[in-house]
Parts: sequence; structure tokens; C-alpha cells
Amino acid sequence: MWDPNMSNVVKERGRGNLTGGEERGSVSVAYPLSMMITGLLGNALAMLLIYTSYGKKGSKRKHSFLLCIGSLALTDFVGQLLTSPIVISVYLSNRQWARVDPSGHLCAFFGLAMTMFGLCPLFIASAMAIERTLAIQSPHWYSNNMKTRVTRLVLLCIWGGGFLFALLPILGMGQYTLQWPGTWCFISTNHSSPGNVFFASSFASLGLLSLSVTFTCNLATIRALVIRCKNRNVASKTSKQWGRITTETLIQLLGIMCVLFTCWSPLLVIMLKMISNHTSIERCGMSVQGSETQKDCSFFLTAIRLASLNQILDPWVYLLLRQILLRKVRQVASAVSNCSNDRMKETPMILTTEVKPDG
Repeated sequence: MWDPNMSNVVKERGRGNLTGGEERGSVSVAYPLSMMITGLLGNALAMLLIYTSYGKKGSKRKHSFLLCIGSLALTDFVGQLLTSPIVISVYLSNRQWARVDPSGHLCAFFGLAMTMFGLCPLFIASAMAIERTLAIQSPHWYSNNMKTRVTRLVLLCIWGGGFLFALLPILGMGQYTLQWPGTWCFISTNHSSPGNVFFASSFASLGLLSLSVTFTCNLATIRALVIRCKNRNVASKTSKQWGRITTETLIQLLGIMCVLFTCWSPLLVIMLKMISNHTSIERCGMSVQGSETQKDCSFFLTAIRLASLNQILDPWVYLLLRQILLRKVRQVASAVSNCSNDRMKETPMILTTEVKPDG
């Protein structure tokens, strides 16, 4: 919920009473604008590719995967569509939130959107990781039980659960407050009430739990793929195709893990640190704070920007880069195959003399 005292802080900042820390944290309006355009275009392109693939013949067995990818792109798209225009408006108002939101209701909406559309992609990523692990390690159970309706139900539960959790501050459990440098609202880590501590700790804990599930399942999938690839006949054509698919999948899974860890772990860890140290992001920029607190404030701002960057990277890591990777791998494989065929045509006698002794 809106902290009425924060409007006074915003007014003070709007008059130019910014500390050195706030000046360093300030960026041009071009930054949120470019992030919004890039994120919306990437997620829109991903949804378009998924829509065209979903209706193709022979893709029924991929419907669960496509639904998850499409839901992730849709979640990131809507999240950016709801929050980015507000941030841009605040920047255009000289970073004075009170001009854009005199009543404070927009701050509560912004915090709710940040919370819901922050947790839901993490949960969807976990659901996809679990689905991949089941498909690799229990293929028969997966084919018999993982129907499209089950995927839809899981996705609806994720969206519903994320929305209900984000509503807790509106119902009095926790608080959404204006955050330094006065251009966005998020969960308060202030110890003024037990509800604030509970809600902020729950958000960080759920996020870290989701990351742990995703990492564990992806590592299990990687291990199962490597073992299965080693057990196949190296000389067979099917084995070569399986090896290529395994390599592509491993690259994608490692990319997903690196992006999730880089974008989300800093924010979740710094939130727990600020809660344990009884510090709050709302106090950032004040002259009475220590240098250690100011470092946490700067790190927190960087962490939230990294988390926002995840919405831009998601469609590329999960879909678009995979399409490019598949195309490049096929081109390389075709080039190698053609080169091998040319060599066989040029040196038939050498190959013949080499093969005869083995026979």
C-alpha cells in the first residue's frame, strides 16, 4: 500500500535536493524506453512464432512446451506493457512521482504488477524445467499423463497464485512503497510492521525456491541427456542426430540457468540481506545513512534493473536463439556433409585401399 510520507520525499527530490547517490542512480528516459521497445518486440515475435507453430500438423506432442513458452512470453509482454509506460511518464515528469500519481493508487498498482509479473515467469520457468525432466527421465509416464489440459491448469494456477500473492499488501499484509530514486514502486523491506517483513521475505524465498527447482531439474535433464547420448551406438546415423540434439539442448539449458541466475539472484539475495540488517530501500538517498547502506541501495537499483532485463532475454533464451542455433547447426552439418561427399568423390582409390584391410 502507499506510504503517505513518501510523497513528501518525492517532492523534495523534485526540487533538486538529490544526494550524490541519487545522481549516480539517475539515468536518461532513453533507458526505460529502449528496454520497453526491445522487450515488447522480442516477446511479440516469440508469440507470433509460437502461434504459427501451434497450428502446424505434427506439433501436437509439442503443445505443452509451446503453451509454456507462449505463456512465458505473454506474461513478460503484459508485465512490461503495464509497468514501463508508468516509469517513462515519471522520467518525463522530472522523476517526480507525485505529479503522475498524486493519490498514490498507481504506486500500489505498480508494485502489484512488479510482484505478480516477477514471480510468475520464475514459476513458469520452474514448471518448464520439471516438464523437461519428466519427459527425459519418465517418457512413458509423461506421454500418458501430461496432456494439454494439465499444462493449461498448471499455468492458470501459476497466474492465479501470483495474483493472489501480489494482492496481500492491498489486503494489509505487507506494503508497496516508492523506491529510490523515486521512479518505481515495489515491496517495502521496512521493519515498521511484521507484515512488511513477512511479505518481503516470502517474495524473496519463493523466488529463490523457484530458482533452486529450475536449476535442479535442468541439471537432472542435462545428466540424463549425456548418459543417454553415451549409451547410443556412436557409428549410427541416429546417434549423430541425437548427439546434435543433445548439444543444442545443453546449450539452451545452460543459457537459461545463466540468465535466470544473473538476472534474479542479486535482487532476491539483497532483499533478504536488507531484511536481516533492518535496512530499507526507502531510506536511500538520505544524508543520515551510512556508506554501507548507500552501497546496498545502489546494488538494489542495479538488481531490479537486472530482473527487468530478464523479461527482454526470456524470449531469446527460450525460443528465438534456439531457432537461430538450430539453423546454424543445420547449415554447418550440411556443409560438413557436402565436404565429406566431395572428398569421397575425389579420392575413391585411397578410400578403397584403406577399407579392404579392415574387411
